[in-house]
Amino acid sequence: MSLSDSEKDPIVKEKSEGSLRSEKSDGLLADIAVLEADIQAVSDDILEAAEYARTMSHEEIEGTIDRILSEHGDDPVCTTCAGKEHETHNLSQNFPPAVLAAARRYRYDEQLKTQPVEYKRLYDELKVEAAMIKINSPYLEVRAVVSNHDSDVPAGTFRAWIIGTIFVAVGAFINQFFSIRFPGIGVGSNVAQVLAYPAAKLLEYILPTTKYTTFGYTWSLNPGPFNPKEHMIITIMANAGFSTPYTTSIIWVQFLPLYFNQSWATAFGYQIMTALSTNFIGYGLAGLTRRFLVYPARAVWYTNLSIIALNRAFHHEKNTVANGWRLSRMRWFLYCFCAMFVYFWFPNYIFQALSYFNWITWIDPNNVKLAGVTGSVSGLGLNPIPTFDWNQLVYAVDPAHSMSVTSYLEQTFIIQCTQIQTFLGALITLPIILAIWFSNTWFTGYFPVNSNHVYDNTGALYNVSRAVGSDTLLDAQLYDNYSPAYLAASNILIYGVFFAVYTATLMHAMLYHRRDIWHGLRSVLSRRKTSDLHDDVHVRIMMKYKEVPEWQYLLILLVAIGIGAAGIKVYPTETNPAVVLYGAEMFGGLWFSGNAVAMNYFKAYGYVTTAHTLTFAQDLKLAHYMHIPPVVTFWCQNWATIVSTFVCTAILNFQMTQIQDVCTPHQIDHFTCPGTNTFFTASVLWGTLGPKRMFGAGGIYNGLLYSFLVGAVLPIPFYLLRKRFHLFEYIHLPVILSGGLIWAPGSMANIWPAVPVAFFFNVFIKKRYLAWWSKYNYITTTAFSAAIAISAVVIFFALEWPNVNINWVGNTRPFDGCDGAGCPLLEIPESGTFGPVAGQFH
Repeated sequence: MSLSDSEKDPIVKEKSEGSLRSEKSDGLLADIAVLEADIQAVSDDILEAAEYARTMSHEEIEGTIDRILSEHGDDPVCTTCAGKEHETHNLSQNFPPAVLAAARRYRYDEQLKTQPVEYKRLYDELKVEAAMIKINSPYLEVRAVVSNHDSDVPAGTFRAWIIGTIFVAVGAFINQFFSIRFPGIGVGSNVAQVLAYPAAKLLEYILPTTKYTTFGYTWSLNPGPFNPKEHMIITIMANAGFSTPYTTSIIWVQFLPLYFNQSWATAFGYQIMTALSTNFIGYGLAGLTRRFLVYPARAVWYTNLSIIALNRAFHHEKNTVANGWRLSRMRWFLYCFCAMFVYFWFPNYIFQALSYFNWITWIDPNNVKLAGVTGSVSGLGLNPIPTFDWNQLVYAVDPAHSMSVTSYLEQTFIIQCTQIQTFLGALITLPIILAIWFSNTWFTGYFPVNSNHVYDNTGALYNVSRAVGSDTLLDAQLYDNYSPAYLAASNILIYGVFFAVYTATLMHAMLYHRRDIWHGLRSVLSRRKTSDLHDDVHVRIMMKYKEVPEWQYLLILLVAIGIGAAGIKVYPTETNPAVVLYGAEMFGGLWFSGNAVAMNYFKAYGYVTTAHTLTFAQDLKLAHYMHIPPVVTFWCQNWATIVSTFVCTAILNFQMTQIQDVCTPHQIDHFTCPGTNTFFTASVLWGTLGPKRMFGAGGIYNGLLYSFLVGAVLPIPFYLLRKRFHLFEYIHLPVILSGGLIWAPGSMANIWPAVPVAFFFNVFIKKRYLAWWSKYNYITTTAFSAAIAISAVVIFFALEWPNVNINWVGNTRPFDGCDGAGCPLLEIPESGTFGPVAGQFH
């Protein structure tokens, strides 16, 4: 079965003209236009698949059809389209629903076999789809940006390593330095991806092309034109190195007089050992979970697709005209960068009311209820125009990356995209917080409505030194003479949402992704090769490169555990090194009751290993899509992590010793350490006092434990209703729940402004000016992020650090009155305390 030369040309010609005529190839009868709609593939992909289909045996085709049903059968499908393959609506399916319907009909419809013509037509269509799966990705989004062919170009070049190392050092410095600021300032790997191109082209121009031979390996400082693989190596290094060590929060809590006041925590050896340990444990696990998270075709990692699309834009596109705009991407980046660099001086330094535009509270600054509901400093931020600061706007989600919707979904984007669902989650939880506050439930009326601090029974910040001994362990007698720990209304809501998110995520994964989990478990237990387990084109391409054996990832994991245990043992942490056998915060509090530092490490190893595992696994998938040799990816991730860890630890020591009043509530440069405050609150609740006192029987927050049950139950009706009501196809319950986590200290002022901006760019602009959107959208937000980071560094070291400040109403008005002070709803009783009296806290 082959296409003759005389047959090929007319087919290509007809196809390019959009003809709906059919293609014939030794019995293969398939209407090209219908296949384009059903398979959701472009014509070139279909022609390539049709050509490959002639080489497939009947058994291979049948096996692929079974694979379609087994691996993709649980994807959402239009329930009203049974038997109407060509009328299936394009909802939120990953896999084309028409193909699933055709496969089910072919395999299970006994009547079909009595209709030879229809049976043959359906078989021919599925034959093309079977070929498509063999030679390309089964997913349209992947096929659109990821090539199913490899290019033989160098990846781990000298210039890639040099540029990547510099960017990692600079990005780690910025992200660590501003990690304690509210709102935080940071740069992502997209900034490195954009800036890497001109940097690499410069090195391509100035570096010599001389070739050298070292130990039989031929290399050059300048091996030729800067290529997409080199570009992606730099991006992967940035993605691995831009994250800050999670253990910095532990060190802040130990060191600061505001918290546990352990001055020895400034020891660099202690800091670097724990930081390296937590960073590399995540990497070791990422390598061991490749069979789950990287190799399967279904592990798409949609964030990677936008990264690859931007990469291709630099290397495979000419400077085309986009809706009349002839500017190159780099020139547009420069314009946006310069504009934001200048503008950010106003909301950040000259006119801070632009950042905290809490204008409603200015009507009556001392109105507690008005400040609590509409304020953006300590209130819930219910304000239609809360900020003119891009950095406030991107606090929760970058709007330029949050709503990549298709033309069909534009009319229903409000319930489909992550940005909107997160916003809805915050909006739904806002009245719950107000109800808790106004009703004084759990004594919340004695505190600000939106705070991540922990308080005592006088309404003051909790002084943990009054409840612990010199070893920072809980002293029951001191505690009984002092006070229980209390939380603000928003912080209580966050804990309830966290409990619900945990169980909702597990239930959601079980309902929606049980097949993926099973396939991954089966592959781990199987001794078959990776290429046999995941018959995917990218797996087959990568088989030509030397793989990193799992024992090397296991070795990294074991060494990281050993370094962490040694650091905890050698220094006076009063903590058992067994905390590296990580787990959840609640279990840590039960196991190490009364020891906040031990619980912190127990929690840190539990959180950071999963978080870093996902980050590193995403990079491994990115390298997998780009067909970068695994050994190169392995070493660039390791090197970037080492560089980042040392840079971040050095900056941490500078912050601890050189920033005045760091982490205090009213620090003049906004270095108020919101994340550290949250971490300290958790330290007190789960570590010092322990979960039994706070959440156990008779504990003040015992009722919050019902949130676990609520979270476990909620996904079930959504899952059952999704095939009956299309509305539920778009709802991702864990994402909606996570919208309730923006509070304390975030507010609606940090999430609502992103909604209209996201609509403007990703619906209005994208629909009317698609070429402009495709060319400039991501460049714009990347330029803004980079400009804000550099501008903030300049402002701090040039003006704020030398204490050069502008004291005028534009800088002081946002922080006057109850919004700035965080006024409580109720006054403390005349006795000086509220709640149970001393000795009756249990």
